[in-house]
Formats: sequence, structure tokens, C-alpha cells
Amino acid sequence: MEEKKMANNTLSKDEQKLLHQMYWRSFMLYSSVTPAKQGASGFEYSMLPFINYFYKDSEDKKEAMVRQMSYFNTNLAMSPFIMGITASMEKENATKKDFNADSINAIKTSLMGPLAGIGDSVFWGVLKAIAAGVAISLAKSGNFLAPIIFLLIFNIPVQAVRWYGGKLGYTLGSTYISKLYENGLINILTKAASIVGLIMVGAMTNQMVLFKVKWNMVMAGKTVLKTQVMLDQIFKGLVPLLITLLCFYLLKKKNISINYLIFGIIILGIVVSLLGIA
Repeated sequence: MEEKKMANNTLSKDEQKLLHQMYWRSFMLYSSVTPAKQGASGFEYSMLPFINYFYKDSEDKKEAMVRQMSYFNTNLAMSPFIMGITASMEKENATKKDFNADSINAIKTSLMGPLAGIGDSVFWGVLKAIAAGVAISLAKSGNFLAPIIFLLIFNIPVQAVRWYGGKLGYTLGSTYISKLYENGLINILTKAASIVGLIMVGAMTNQMVLFKVKWNMVMAGKTVLKTQVMLDQIFKGLVPLLITLLCFYLLKKKNISINYLIFGIIILGIVVSLLGIA
């Protein structure tokens, strides 16, 4: 109870109102998902109350909005915690002129992967199974409350984590980000978070970009060389990595539109499939 009072005392009425708005807006996180940004637009929508409150200059608002449109994908129940930390860092950036704005996305990216793993394991792997087990046993006995019980068992803990996670992220962020800034450790944190974020994005690339070569070398009706096995021996996931790097090069160096890249990948997939290459 004392910790709860302390947390409430550190927040102004305006900040508590902003957290309420963020909580309700966060339900729209994945209402508009794109392959390139996933839940970025929903994340920015959740951050808009803080951006409008903290930034008075229109250019600063635009920069913050562009910053919050970066790729975002994590477990829905854990997302308000990241939003809370992000909001507290936007507050620091608005009040301190020499604040490193790059640290905001670095921290956000570094938290996505670990919290997604925790959230998926706890809520989808454990809580959902428990809720379903209880509901199924009630349904077998003919209890009409079975679906309601399922929804309550699953959603009450999820919403509690979402609400208190957002507040915890904001209060912890406000406290510890300020201390890191004062001690001159914010740049170290930014670099460390960037490394973790790049590792997580690399792991996601390995899981999401697939290209298995089906073409093999055949002589006298016998397969003498399995191309995919050979490539895996050289470097596992070599072709997906090369495709990802090529897309990154075209996107960053040649300023090719992301829409052209998406359609290009779709066409490439169809062509290599029809040719029997992959």
C-alpha cells in the first residue's frame, strides 16, 4: 500500500489523466498492422496525449511522432509498460535540451523481444490454458457460465498487468532515466539497449524471413547435391540474411519505397515457387 501511495504521489493529476488515456488507447495497438511497422501506428496513437502535452513546438511534436512510428511488436499485455517508459523518456527529452533522443527508440526496441517472450509464455502459454481448462470442465457439466468464467480468468490478470504496468513503466522511467541522465550514464544505456535491440531484430529476422531452396543437383536420376543442406553448412539462414540485407540496402541507400519492396518480395516468391527453386 505504501508503494502504491508513493507512486501516486509522484504523478500529477495531468499525468494520471494521460496514463488513463494511454491505457484506453493501447487497446488499438494492433488495429492497423503493416508488414513493415507492425503496431507502430497504434503505439503512436497511444503516445499522442503525452506528445501533445509535453511538446509545445510543432516541429518537436512532428519529430516525436515520427520517432514513435518506428517498428513495434510485442505482447499486448506487456505493451503498456513499454509505453510508460517511452512516455517518461519523451518527458525528459522535452525538458532537457541535450537529452539523447535516440535513446528512446533504443530502449523501446530492446524491451520488445524479452517482454514478448515473457508475455507470450505467461498469458498465452499458461494463463490461457488454465482458463480454458476451468471453462471446459464447467461446460462439460452444462454450466452456461463457462465462457464468461473463461473470459474473466484470462482478462482480469491481463488488464491488471496492462494498467499497473503502464503506471510502473512511467514512474520507474521518470525516476531512473533522470538519475542516469544526471550521472552521465544515459549514453552507455543507449548503446547497450541498441545492441540488445539489434540482437532481437536479428533473431526476429531469422524466424520471419524464410527461403528454403528446393533445387538440387541430380545426375543419372540420383540427387548428388542438396543445395539447402550445402548452404546451411556454409552459413545457416544465408539466403534469408542476404535478402534482408538487400532490402535494407535498397531502403536506406537507394530510397526505394517500402511498398515496392513488399510487392517485389511477393513477386520474387511467386517466380521462384513456379520455377521450383524454392
